[in-house]
Amino acid sequence: MVVLLCVILLGSSLASAQYLPNWESLDARPLPEWYDQAKVGIILHWGVYSVPSYGGYAKGSTHTGASGEWFWWEWRGEQQKWAVEFMKENYPEDFTYPDFAPSFTAELFDPDEWAELFQAAGARYVALTSKHHEGWTNWKSPTAWNWNSVE
Repeated sequence: MVVLLCVILLGSSLASAQYLPNWESLDARPLPEWYDQAKVGIILHWGVYSVPSYGGYAKGSTHTGASGEWFWWEWRGEQQKWAVEFMKENYPEDFTYPDFAPSFTAELFDPDEWAELFQAAGARYVALTSKHHEGWTNWKSPTAWNWNSVE
C-alpha cells in the first residue's frame, strides 16, 4: 500500500538530507516534531472500492477489521457469500469490478468541507491511500494504464 502524505514536510535542514532506498537508511531519518507530537491523524482509503460502499464489517466477512477496500477480494477472490449475494441483489450478472470505475466520479467531493472537518476533529495530518491492492491509482500512471482516476 502506497500512502501519500498530504502535508508539506520539514524545513531546509532535512530537505537536503540524502537517504538510500533501503529500510536501514529510511528508518534513520528523524520524525518531524509536529508528527511525533500529533495526537490525531486521518488516513483515507478512497478509490473504486468506494462505489459499492459495502465493506468488510458485513455479517459473514472474514476481514472483520477491514472495510470497503477489501470488497473486490471478498467478492471475487474469496467469493464470500455476503459479497456475492450483495452483487446479485444490486448489479447485473455480468458486472465486473472494473465496471465500478466510471461511477467513481467524486462529484460530491468538497476539499474545503473535508479540511474543515479534519481540522475540527483535531487532525494534525491527513494521508491518502493513493494505490491499493487491486491496482487502481488516484493519479495517471503508465503502470496502471486505463485503471486510474484520470483515464
